[in-house]
Amino acid sequence: MRDWLLALATAIALLLASWALLILLARRLPPGTLRDLAAFIPDCVTTVRRLRKDPRVPRRAKIAVLIAGLWVASPIDLIPEFLPVIGPLDDIVVVALALRYAGRHVPRDVLLAAWPGEPRLIERLLGQPSA
Repeated sequence: MRDWLLALATAIALLLASWALLILLARRLPPGTLRDLAAFIPDCVTTVRRLRKDPRVPRRAKIAVLIAGLWVASPIDLIPEFLPVIGPLDDIVVVALALRYAGRHVPRDVLLAAWPGEPRLIERLLGQPSA
């Protein structure tokens, strides 16, 4: 039993250390596309949290963004995360689809206010405002 607990503690420590290293490396990226991609999922998670609490967001849009947030947080993926470049692709696609859906049902200014990242990214994701 003690060996099992030691192995579990080691695995958790290695996981946390790898996350810390990834965060450190992501912060050192130069401005540009790579930096935007590294910040995309954390920005999406923050947006999901903010939209979920906003009373101006309709229930259907809240459900869509909540499902996307759960998808990102879930350890089960269509494409395993350890695959370089394409690993987070399924998360990005699901979140992008949920935000586009929310963009049709939530006032644009609410979505833009909930987005913590670069505004041009969410504007590009949402597309042109409908007149």
